[in-house]
Amino acid sequence: MIAFAIHRTIRKSYGVPSSPEHSVPRTGGRSAPAIETGRTRILMMVGLAVFAFTSICVRLVDLAMFQVAEEPATARAAYKAGVTTQRGDIVDRNGVLLATNLTTASLYAKPNEISNGDEIANQLATVLPDLDVQSVAAKLNGDGRFMWIRRNLTPRQQWRVNRLGQPGLDFQTEEARVYPQGALGAHLLGYADIDNKGLAGIEKAYDESLRTNRDPVQVSLDIRVQHVLRDELSRAVAEFAAVGAAGIILNVKNSEVIALVSLPDFDPNHPSDAADNQRFNRATLGVYEVGSTFKIFTTAIALDTGVVDLSGGYDATQPIRISRFTIRDFHPEARWLSVPEIFMHSSNIGAAKMALDFGGETQRAYLSQLGLLDSLPIALAETGAPMIPRPWRSINTMTIGFGHGIAISALHLAAGAAATINGGLYNPPTFVMGPHNASETSPAGRRVFSEATSLKMRKLMRLVVEKGTGRKGAAPGYLVGGKTGTAETLSAGNYSSDRLLSSFVGAFPMNDPRYLVLVMLDSPKGNTKTKGFATGGWTAAPVVSRVVQRMAPFVAIVPIDEGAPEVRRELAIEITPKRLRLATY
Repeated sequence: MIAFAIHRTIRKSYGVPSSPEHSVPRTGGRSAPAIETGRTRILMMVGLAVFAFTSICVRLVDLAMFQVAEEPATARAAYKAGVTTQRGDIVDRNGVLLATNLTTASLYAKPNEISNGDEIANQLATVLPDLDVQSVAAKLNGDGRFMWIRRNLTPRQQWRVNRLGQPGLDFQTEEARVYPQGALGAHLLGYADIDNKGLAGIEKAYDESLRTNRDPVQVSLDIRVQHVLRDELSRAVAEFAAVGAAGIILNVKNSEVIALVSLPDFDPNHPSDAADNQRFNRATLGVYEVGSTFKIFTTAIALDTGVVDLSGGYDATQPIRISRFTIRDFHPEARWLSVPEIFMHSSNIGAAKMALDFGGETQRAYLSQLGLLDSLPIALAETGAPMIPRPWRSINTMTIGFGHGIAISALHLAAGAAATINGGLYNPPTFVMGPHNASETSPAGRRVFSEATSLKMRKLMRLVVEKGTGRKGAAPGYLVGGKTGTAETLSAGNYSSDRLLSSFVGAFPMNDPRYLVLVMLDSPKGNTKTKGFATGGWTAAPVVSRVVQRMAPFVAIVPIDEGAPEVRRELAIEITPKRLRLATY
């Protein structure tokens, strides 16, 4: 239509009628060939204009809808060659997203194209309030070709920078590592740096796999159980004014880590904001003298080697004095104690004599089989090495019998305790499921104790919760068994009674254990509710009780009648009634 209108205008300007019947030129007018030549030229010009307009429209549509934006050459050159920004997801055992990547915009500048660096720096400060204005202005006023201003902007920040309309500012599309669950699971997941390189935890241990394998890394955590454990630990830290805490939940059958918490923790979305004590993993990296929870191993070794049976016992009337050392009980019974009573009342004297009976060589052999003398064979870099005595003398054998003179991590303790109650098989703890678990290649299912010994230990641990120092760890209907522990910690090279490591190792249900729950509190303070006591039975055991009751529905464990005759027969243990006296906490 445009061409037709122009054609009519041209004919009029040359005096040519538009009607076909008047197509013969008039006398004295221009010749028909001249008119046709002019018309042809005009039509060619119109055609070229239409073609150019159409090409521009097609290109705009193509750019807007079908093309992936290319980054400016300077920004691409600034990004290190060979660095892969994409990174695989991390999910929990149920597929819940724990770590992923989001596309973000990073702001950069080309100083050699900027003439008003001071003004631009001040404008940027209105969008990015924490920007170092003087430093940025100095660089913008330079003659460089490229400088980063801020990586991984939010969409709102990018929009506000765009509104400034300043030449010499541009964006590069990048990927930012994000953790949707925040601090939940931070110490196990770890974090990645701004260039998507893993720096801690699973992110570091499986860095290459996350970079090259598009399949998610599936960890053994159940984020629902993780939330329960962190919530209850946080409550205990606040209630007892503790310095910190650690908690672990293991699958007793295979030592998969279902939950792992270290407090204080941090937000892996902002790891640079965390202090050193927040990043420190108390569950796997810290090593501690764990106190009476270690009696689990001492008692199991004694029963397994046959140096004593449940009907046997030791004289705990007087403290043991060796050279300058004195071994005494926290709440002395001051009498002969049977093995169940030694375990139930947590007698240091009885445990020391038990250890001396089977000897240091046997002790070292069993502890080695339980993985307690070496770093755990796990992929995490944050793994503590046990501290063991050298040389290993008789006094060491005795003190190790009740958990002093040897330091291990909470994860060491949890995995070792699981082996004593699952039938006697040691499995190294694991964090990752599926094909990615191939890197954790330590032997699995190593027999340490007989099934008979394991059954006896289940009965003893149940006894502790029914009648001993762990009664506050009971969870009605779930047959919890366990062992309390309280140890003085070193302060300025000396043991301090004001700084305790209070712990409780619990498992349930004890007739067929499925899960182990370990809670440690660092330097808790007693209160009126605990009658001033800060020991494991008063502070850590109640945490385990609440965790068990809250997590049981998530792991499909239903409560049972603990008083049912068949249940009581299964866990029955004989002790001498006239010598039995209930322990204080």
